Amino acid sequence: MLRKFVIFGLFACLSAMLPGLYQRNADLVQEVAGAVLGRDAAPALVAQQQVAAVRERQPVSGRQVRIASDARGHFTAGFRLNGRTLGAMIDTGATLVALNRSTAQRIGISLANADFRYAVSTANGKARAAGVVIDRLEIGRIDIGDVEAVVLEDSALDGILIGMSFLNRLSGYRVENGALVLEQ
Repeated sequence: MLRKFVIFGLFACLSAMLPGLYQRNADLVQEVAGAVLGRDAAPALVAQQQVAAVRERQPVSGRQVRIASDARGHFTAGFRLNGRTLGAMIDTGATLVALNRSTAQRIGISLANADFRYAVSTANGKARAAGVVIDRLEIGRIDIGDVEAVVLEDSALDGILIGMSFLNRLSGYRVENGALVLEQ
């Protein structure tokens, strides 16, 4: 009997959270709902990370966003790339926004093998890259169009790095009380 009350309580809490999440990010709600329905274990992990990123991202005012540092001291959050919400890490050491080929395909960028004509040096060594432009890159109310980026093969990069091609387009960014504040 207690087990039924616990399960009911979990679903009640989740049901209460979904409308607020929906207002913030409709794509995230779909992924969370899919994870709750047990469609796949991988989307559940992704949704859990994105929910944490949404909670950490707190609007300061106007077109400002505050991103709390994670346990490792990195600034990670859910960004919208061409309308698709994905977790990414801010990297002030990266000249450009960097993503892997699979992620590029998820946001509508198709590349041929011949497009990978640039040699780049990464923290993991040398890699081949393709230059692209992300139509729209957003976080909170910050919205930047036509952001230069590089796409690396999946083996060279497993996440998204938000580099200086995005950060330089802001009016400012700073670390304040352990959080990164982005301003447009």
